[in-house]
Amino acid sequence: MASMDLTQVVQAPSDEGGHAPDMIFLSEQLNTVVPLDTSCSTCEYSKLRAVMRAKFQFDTRTSTRVMPKNYQQFLALVFAVREVNKDLVLLPNITLGFHIYSNYQTGMEISIISLSLLSTRGRMVPGYKWDSQDPLLSVIGDLNPRSSRQMASIFSIFKVPQESHFLQLGVGFDFTQRDRIIHSSFFRMNPKEFSEYVGFVQLLLYFQWNWVGLVAPENGNGERFISSLVPMLKEKEICLAFSEMLKSNFLLHTTMLKLLHMMDTWAKAEVIVLFGDPQSITNVQVAMGIHGYLRKTSFWKVWVLTSHWKLSVVGIQDILKTVKPFHGSLHFRLHTGGVSEFSRFLLSLDPLEPQGDVFLPPCWERLFGCMMDKPGRILPKGEKPCTGKENLQTLPSYVFETSMDGESYNIYNAVFAVAHALHAKYGSGERPITLRLGKRISSVQSWQIVTYLRNVKFNTSAGEEVFFSESGLVSSCYDLLNWLFLPNQSFIPMKVGKMDPMASRGQDFTISSDAITWATKKVPFARCGNKRCQAGERRRVPEGKDICCYQCDPCPTGTISNQTDASLCDPCPDDQYPNKEKKYCIAKRLHFLSYQDPLGYSLASLALSLSVITSTVLVIFLKHHDTPIVKANNRDLSYILLVSLLLCFLCSFLFIGQPRIFTCLFRQTTFAILFALSVSSVLAKTMMVILAFMATKPGNRARKLLGKPLTNSIVIACPLVQAILCVIWLITFPPFLNMDFHSLAGEAILECNEGSALMFYAVLAYLGFLALVSFTVAFLARKLPDNFNEAKFITFSMLVFCSVWITFLPTYLSTKGKSMVAVEIFSILVSGAGLLACIFSPKCYIILFKPNLNCRENIMRHKNF
Repeated sequence: MASMDLTQVVQAPSDEGGHAPDMIFLSEQLNTVVPLDTSCSTCEYSKLRAVMRAKFQFDTRTSTRVMPKNYQQFLALVFAVREVNKDLVLLPNITLGFHIYSNYQTGMEISIISLSLLSTRGRMVPGYKWDSQDPLLSVIGDLNPRSSRQMASIFSIFKVPQESHFLQLGVGFDFTQRDRIIHSSFFRMNPKEFSEYVGFVQLLLYFQWNWVGLVAPENGNGERFISSLVPMLKEKEICLAFSEMLKSNFLLHTTMLKLLHMMDTWAKAEVIVLFGDPQSITNVQVAMGIHGYLRKTSFWKVWVLTSHWKLSVVGIQDILKTVKPFHGSLHFRLHTGGVSEFSRFLLSLDPLEPQGDVFLPPCWERLFGCMMDKPGRILPKGEKPCTGKENLQTLPSYVFETSMDGESYNIYNAVFAVAHALHAKYGSGERPITLRLGKRISSVQSWQIVTYLRNVKFNTSAGEEVFFSESGLVSSCYDLLNWLFLPNQSFIPMKVGKMDPMASRGQDFTISSDAITWATKKVPFARCGNKRCQAGERRRVPEGKDICCYQCDPCPTGTISNQTDASLCDPCPDDQYPNKEKKYCIAKRLHFLSYQDPLGYSLASLALSLSVITSTVLVIFLKHHDTPIVKANNRDLSYILLVSLLLCFLCSFLFIGQPRIFTCLFRQTTFAILFALSVSSVLAKTMMVILAFMATKPGNRARKLLGKPLTNSIVIACPLVQAILCVIWLITFPPFLNMDFHSLAGEAILECNEGSALMFYAVLAYLGFLALVSFTVAFLARKLPDNFNEAKFITFSMLVFCSVWITFLPTYLSTKGKSMVAVEIFSILVSGAGLLACIFSPKCYIILFKPNLNCRENIMRHKNF
């Protein structure tokens, strides 16, 4: 509303044939007091007749206090009472009436009127009514929070239901739990504005705006608006480009330079949230007009307007100067249920026959710029007379709406809430009012319907459910309007969204962004930074900057962000890794030494080849087992050595292919025991060489040691120690199948964890010890005189063996995945091949290519000792 708040009082019903009880309608800022006594037999609107108790003066050319939009609230009251009285089911045989008063917003007037409503007409004795006139049923308070609280403190004593239509942000008027207990008969008609603020935040988040301005009046309303909204914005990381609180008369005390500076500050934000009363909003409109005139440019911003925003302009010239900058603004306005009958009711109004409505003629003059032709009234020169045929539909919506606005809709619902509460009371089994000898013998008391009013629930004619809650009359939500300034100078709202606090989460805020017309021609980029962080980036706030003024950094290794303006990058699961752009995670490939891998294929081929060569050598030795070169130095040890080498080559296949639980358990232990057997065989061979040469000396007792007992002891005992170590390993902390997700980027290593590293290195250390002993013994026997001294070949073979495994350790520890496995397989194959080549290749050469040397004489020929 532009300049007038409305307060209404609904009084008790009457029976047929009695006086109609009245509804009291308190009108705030009229030029004179206008109490209306609408006493009549049936109190139908068509029969209302006003009795003027004070002369009503109104001048359409000079008055700016009565605004037509406030008048619509009065008409909504009249329409609601008429609709209730027409309903034969809701309140049969009962008629509602009303009174209207002006309280002037003064404490004395409010108290006097409130107490008079509780008294017998003409006598100020609250709580006592000695006649049947004016039974008070309910009070509907006005928009002003101070007066509503004062009325509540009076009517709550007498349990009179009070339904007040006030701003939640009124100074000191947000009832606490204790207040609600004390003022138990107080009911608020409009919902709390928290859901509207939630709508603001969701609107900003929807368009991803995080850099906005706030403008509010410098009073209690503005302070509470900012203190309520700012924490909600901060919670969603929405920053303020500026926050301006305006005095109601700031234009009178602001220099032009300060005004331009203020407007330049406002220009820093592309989106501005505006909250204010009509006076402050008018000042903002004028300030924009001055800025546009001096800067020679229009102040094109996206204004987000609260539900209290009302347009207060008259005439095309005012529109051009002050309204045009609001083109494209977004406005949260109380939702109306689309009461179509109300529009028809408005269009049926006739100022020439107002039927008791004393407000209609002067408002008609104000709306259409004409003057009513009254008896004895001479129209000034240039003034046109009102014909009564003027059409309300031709008026712009910002001047007068023929559809019910939000405030009127709440008044309409408040009247029906009282009617339904009264209906519920009679539905509980209580007898209605009756007549005896033409007099009323019972009357409804206001306190009797408080409980029914608190529990009332009904559906409006538009199909919307209405009931009371602690937050107010739950009858409506908020419509999101887009105001458009059209080329024909009209300024109209278009509904583009809705905020419904009763809807399910995710459906409470809906918007059709494609239907919005922007003042800036496109969706504004209301953000502090120059760009938004894309997927694959994260926000970083420089020191000393607002959280909204961030920079964009790439996500760290192993993390992703799949949304814009992500504050943090999320790590991928262990079995996944980021794609190149770090926008999403990709499943890691299993990493192991497979037969299809070139390295695995090569090593498998090498192992198979060495196995075939070893088998061939074994066949050659078996075929020539009776030859001296095969018999020399214990052929059984040669067979054992060849078989162990063959098995060593074959055990390499336990390391190739996808690891399994079985292969993890036995591949290292199998390799360790077989190699211990091979080295033990070499050690036994070396010992036999030494003992054989020592036995040739006369009197040497070494001859007693020659034979199978010693070699069998060495071949059995040494591998047995290794086997014991392996058993302890398998029992205490055996190897197991493991997935290593972190060593290689983009791959998950499927590996065999050795379990106990101590046991693994103990097994290798024991194998190294046997090799070192064999090498030492062979090295000492390398110069023994003989035409075919096998100790020389053993020495060289063990040198190759030790060199391979000494090199193996650092290489093994410095690699990961299949490379580590390949190093171990290569060491097994090369060390085994060294033994095979160094020990058996000379013998095979003699057997196959120099058979003449394969004789006892050649073997036994030696030099002098």
